[in-house]
Amino acid sequence: MKNVINFLKTRRSVTAKNMVSGFVDDDDLNNILSCGIRVPDHGALSPWLITVIKDKARNRIGNEILAREFEARNAEASEEEIDFERHRFLRASVVIGVLFKPVSHPKIPLWEMELSTGAVCSNILTAAQSLGYAAQWLTEWYSYNESMIRELGGNPEADKIAGFIYIGDKDKEPIERRRPIREKVIQFLDA
Repeated sequence: MKNVINFLKTRRSVTAKNMVSGFVDDDDLNNILSCGIRVPDHGALSPWLITVIKDKARNRIGNEILAREFEARNAEASEEEIDFERHRFLRASVVIGVLFKPVSHPKIPLWEMELSTGAVCSNILTAAQSLGYAAQWLTEWYSYNESMIRELGGNPEADKIAGFIYIGDKDKEPIERRRPIREKVIQFLDA
């Protein structure tokens, strides 16, 4: 148990820009996904959908969505900027999109479904990192893009992208970043 606690206390993300594409073992990927769906989920509603983007799909989405949508919204973009967007998903070996798909329920608040979806992202990230992979949870401009929501199987009128978890290899360990000061973010009520 102390190994789990020590891992969680020192866990760090490798930024996608510092990631290198490599090999993600299929058994590891299946374990990561299994951990991803083991989250608190009031009413067992599963108000989320996970999409694994790998192999040729990373390139296809880069060409058909990332480059096109970026260029359409940024008329002054340079070819270099458009190429960066086109190759964005190629930085990682696997990119996992997590879609929030709310379920109508008379007793379970929407907020609880959103929290459950965030927990899916967090579990996927932590599981990948615990297996030694470089991983980062990102939400950038394309997380708010209707074409991307549709690509992940969602309805832009109702669903939202909770994030993309990039999984790959690392050339070097990430440097520590600033962390919250415990006394400023944790309080105890004793009476």
